[in-house]
Amino acid sequence: MEIVTSRFGTVDVDDQRVISFEKGLLGFPGHTQFALIQTSEENYFFWLQSVDDPNLAFVVTDPSIFFKDYEVPVRDEMADELELADVSGAQVFVICNKVGDWLTGNLLGPLVVNVANRRGIQTVLTEKKWGTRQPLIRLSQEANLARSA
Repeated sequence: MEIVTSRFGTVDVDDQRVISFEKGLLGFPGHTQFALIQTSEENYFFWLQSVDDPNLAFVVTDPSIFFKDYEVPVRDEMADELELADVSGAQVFVICNKVGDWLTGNLLGPLVVNVANRRGIQTVLTEKKWGTRQPLIRLSQEANLARSA
């Protein structure tokens, strides 16, 4: 499938990389189809690009890379909506934002995706252990590492 993006121009995306969010994402209820785009060899960060809007894309990551104890409870109604038979078939992502020198993750509003059928949902956690701007990586350190390589 070809998708027009404002960042990368027209990209060819495998249909298996398109995720359906039936209810959209928080703040974007009318956007339900997103492609997961990997832009480099590293696989920590991806672009979640709207299939229909070239200007709508989010950087996402798997929060367990940064926080080993991060868990999203999958309630029965969520499993039913995703048609998720087993929790092990779920992949969790969080939307990232740049805040000052930090790349942060919204750990209170994770995305849960059924890997088998590529259906996703954004949920809101009630546990206040995590924040909406949880620091992941200090960007200035990353830039220094890239220059020294």
